[in-house]
Amino acid sequence: MASEEASLRALESLMTEFFHNSTTNERKREIEELLNNFAQQVGAWRFCLYFLSSTRNDYVMMYSLTVFENLINKMWLGVPSQDKMEIRSCLPKLLLAHHKTLPYFIRNKLCKVIVDIGRQDWPMFYHDFFTNILQLIQSPVTTPLGLIMLKTTSEELACPREDLSVARKEELRKLLLDQVQTVLSLLTGILETVWDKHSVTAATPPPSPTSGESGDLLSNLLQSPSSAKLLNQPIPILDAESEYICSLALECLAHLFSWIPLSASITPSLLTTIFHFARFGCDIRARKMASVNGSSQNCVLGQERGRLGVLAMSCINELMSKNCVPMEFEEYLLRMFQQTFYLLQKITKDNNAHTVKSRLEELDESYVEKFTDFLRLFVSVHLRRIESYSQFPVVEFLTLLFKYTFHQPTHEGYFSCLDIWTLFLDYLTSKIKSRLGDKEAVLNRYEDALVLLLTEVLNRIQFRYNQAQLEELDDETLDDDQQTEWQRYLRQSLEVVAKVMELLPTHAFSTLFPVLQDNLDVYLGLQQFVVTSGSGHRLNITAENDCRRLHCSLRDLSSLLQAVGRLAEYFIGDVFAARFSDALTVVERLVKVTLYGSQIKLYNIETAVPSVLKPDLIDVHAQSLAALQAYSHWLAQYCNEAHRQNTQQFVTLISTTMDAVTPLISTKVQDKLLLSACHLLVSLATTVRPVFLISIPAVQKVFNRITDASAQRLVDKAQVLVCRALSNILLLPWPNLPENEQQWPVRSINHASLISALSRDYRNLKPSAVAPQRKMPLDDTKVIIHQTLSVLEDIVENISGESTKSRQICYHSLQESVQVSLALFPAFIHQSDVTDEMLSFFLTLFRGLRVQMGVPFTEQIIQTFLNMFTREQLAESILHEGSTGCRVVEKFLKILQVVVQEPGQVFKPFLPSIISLCMEQVYPIVAERPSPDVKAELFELLFRTLHHNWRYFFKSTVLASVQRGVAEEQMENEPQFSAIMQAFGQSFLQPDIHLFKQNLFYLETLNTKQKLYHKKIFRTTMLFQFVNVLLQVLVHKSHDLLQEEIGIAIYNMASVDFDGFFAAFLPEFLTSCDGVDTNQKNVLGRNFKMDRDLPSFTQNVHRLVNDLRYYRLCNDSLPPGTVKL
Repeated sequence: MASEEASLRALESLMTEFFHNSTTNERKREIEELLNNFAQQVGAWRFCLYFLSSTRNDYVMMYSLTVFENLINKMWLGVPSQDKMEIRSCLPKLLLAHHKTLPYFIRNKLCKVIVDIGRQDWPMFYHDFFTNILQLIQSPVTTPLGLIMLKTTSEELACPREDLSVARKEELRKLLLDQVQTVLSLLTGILETVWDKHSVTAATPPPSPTSGESGDLLSNLLQSPSSAKLLNQPIPILDAESEYICSLALECLAHLFSWIPLSASITPSLLTTIFHFARFGCDIRARKMASVNGSSQNCVLGQERGRLGVLAMSCINELMSKNCVPMEFEEYLLRMFQQTFYLLQKITKDNNAHTVKSRLEELDESYVEKFTDFLRLFVSVHLRRIESYSQFPVVEFLTLLFKYTFHQPTHEGYFSCLDIWTLFLDYLTSKIKSRLGDKEAVLNRYEDALVLLLTEVLNRIQFRYNQAQLEELDDETLDDDQQTEWQRYLRQSLEVVAKVMELLPTHAFSTLFPVLQDNLDVYLGLQQFVVTSGSGHRLNITAENDCRRLHCSLRDLSSLLQAVGRLAEYFIGDVFAARFSDALTVVERLVKVTLYGSQIKLYNIETAVPSVLKPDLIDVHAQSLAALQAYSHWLAQYCNEAHRQNTQQFVTLISTTMDAVTPLISTKVQDKLLLSACHLLVSLATTVRPVFLISIPAVQKVFNRITDASAQRLVDKAQVLVCRALSNILLLPWPNLPENEQQWPVRSINHASLISALSRDYRNLKPSAVAPQRKMPLDDTKVIIHQTLSVLEDIVENISGESTKSRQICYHSLQESVQVSLALFPAFIHQSDVTDEMLSFFLTLFRGLRVQMGVPFTEQIIQTFLNMFTREQLAESILHEGSTGCRVVEKFLKILQVVVQEPGQVFKPFLPSIISLCMEQVYPIVAERPSPDVKAELFELLFRTLHHNWRYFFKSTVLASVQRGVAEEQMENEPQFSAIMQAFGQSFLQPDIHLFKQNLFYLETLNTKQKLYHKKIFRTTMLFQFVNVLLQVLVHKSHDLLQEEIGIAIYNMASVDFDGFFAAFLPEFLTSCDGVDTNQKNVLGRNFKMDRDLPSFTQNVHRLVNDLRYYRLCNDSLPPGTVKL
């Protein structure tokens, strides 16, 4: 025994040393190696058994259990059966003897180790595994232990991990399902017993005037008075032990519900019991009593009681999340909803708003979250099922949901509730669309609720009603979606407003517009407080209270302007005429407000609190422009109508808008406001396109400013937008006018002079500009290139989808700049930042204007690029210039993608050199690099080359297609085709999952469109190589996220030649598998059924992969020298 004793002491001191602060990493590694070697020894478990029963050191116990875990999960097959029997009997005895004294984490780990044995050996070699658990649960002394074992069994056996064969996984699930009814009735019994035992002793308070809870609403929700009475019983006060047992039982139920199907095993009495416990979460009285009694013990109890409520709600939500509900279970569901809404009413009871909010604040935060989850599941999964029950009062439910939403104590809680309303509004919208006949009836039923919702959501975004809460929102830090907390709050609120507007347009408009009007009056009234001071204009409002009120009003005006903008889409299309006067009122107000802001220059005014009021005034001005921009589609529709009637009213609207916009296009205006003005100008030029736009003096002013060489340039983004607008005014065809009235000749001359002015400095650059004896510093040259190309590229991009005439004029104006670019390109080939911008420009030209550029010039461009990108240049860009260099090569490949997609014969002569560039120059450089740079673009180019030039490889003759199946089509350029396929195959051996997914998709697309897998060359030389690679990928679990896609691809490949797959490939694949013996290979082969439909085939593939991994694991666990028969 001395050796065991000595080993234990040594182990204890090693463990203490390992976890000591001063131990070096080097020494830790030594200790770790020592421990691993000890664990690998045959019979190490005997020492561990002794350690477990003889030590009080937590680290030693944990280590010993890890040795057992490793033994059972990885080496069990090779353990002699005598040893297995000993382990099966010793570990449960150890657990029974020490479970009360062991630390909880050691006890739980020991339970898991015993369950692991059950996972391997039950029922064949460990037949009393499950009955032991049931006995533990039934014996009062060991109930908690039995429940922990039960939950662990549910976790480990119902959805076991990799290390079991599929047959064993199915067997375990079946064995567990057989036990479900027994287990559920045991758990029901435990919960009911605890409840009943404590209910008897609970003091029943006398009925107080406020406790008349079973009002009309309640009797509606619960048609059987008995259940209402049941749920009105006072909640019992549990002792700590009962509390603990109930929480374990509820945890078990929640896990069981996650995988057992909905069925009659889940009885009404079980559901009712769970609901009893869900009441613990919303029982504030018990918490108050706990805190009144003062002792900390009672406070902890109060928290524990709240936790029971959370656990019970988790059980309910597990059941709720199942979409597939058998007919016989629907009644149970209805009962569940009724009982949950009883709780919802309890939480929101009381007409005095403050107490509802304070009650929600007192509830456990997790309980409120779970309750919100329940409501979301109810609306998203079950509402359509339940709404048809006449006894279910949906409108009353919405009343409760309304109270619950608007008394949420946290912003996150409120957001979650808004999501639920959004789901409900979507449901209502789709219901109305599918039943247009009942539209009025459906809307009438919900109208009051929707109007109430709209009003309250609008109030919540206004400082006037909700200042305290709104000031808590952060408006500086951006989240993952690039918006601040305040922006997210506003956006989600406005989505709800918009959805109500879609259902009830007139109500929504008449609710919103007066509120907007009130705030506009304040804003428009500021003019009387503007006084002239020495340095300019000042706003003469100085009292602190007035400034604060003005700040709130401006913030609200800004939000309401966004709301009005969000609703623009509901005034156009079929309803244009019907809602014309409302929309006109809005647009006229917006035009008036923008002009007012620009005229009295509120953005440059001095204020008493500049850090607050100045941003407010700028924001209101910017939002009024953005709201007006949102109505550009309405203005376009009005423009069409006005064209027929030629109304002065429309002309005035547009010219007044331009008077408001023009003063803002200046370097003296803040960026936020400047960009809003530019965007509005672009929308007028692009979406509305009035014929008279160019003749408005204000627009001519902008033309003069932009083409004036001496004027200060705007910030990049604004410059690009203004140039886009001016170009579009000249290039885009006017709506409703015949071709001969479009005035193309004049517009063409004007456009040429506009582009000429914009590219003046650029066109003067010479290829020698980069040489050492240059006149201008290189940085200045780069600035000119950047500024000019960003503008020209944007102009081309915006015209690319337009009519041929517009594109011709555009190219005609650009021609000289394009030729200059091509001449400059070789000079800048070593400046990757410049090359990047030039290639961006050429890529946009190729995408938008390649027809206009004509074949000879396009060929010249492609040839120049092919000559410049030598292997050395490519290597320099990819390997030495970092991300910019890679971007340059990617843009170049993107240009070639456009070239190979061009229909017709024009660019076909370039195919050989493009393929050779890819396969002989780019591919060798990137193939071995782990970085994904350039690879995605390269493979897309190869895919497009194949997809759009199939006949370059496969000459299909008419005769061959007539005699389908007789003549095999001719193959050309076979070496290139094989090299491309080889590259695709290689990419599947690399770790980058995005590239893998993309390339698998490309192969599948080529098969769908061009029958790739059926081609003789693929079928005979590549098919099974690809299948082999894909199967190996599944076995190695390197790309597990793509399991489904890989399974389908294997099926599509195998289905070309099922006979070959089953007769030749599969046996060959199994023969080549290492780590499994012949007998196991035969079993794997036999288990792969000869199914030829997709679902069964992919199931067989995943079974094969799973079992192959399992057998390898088993074989690795056998002790060396084991003889396998």
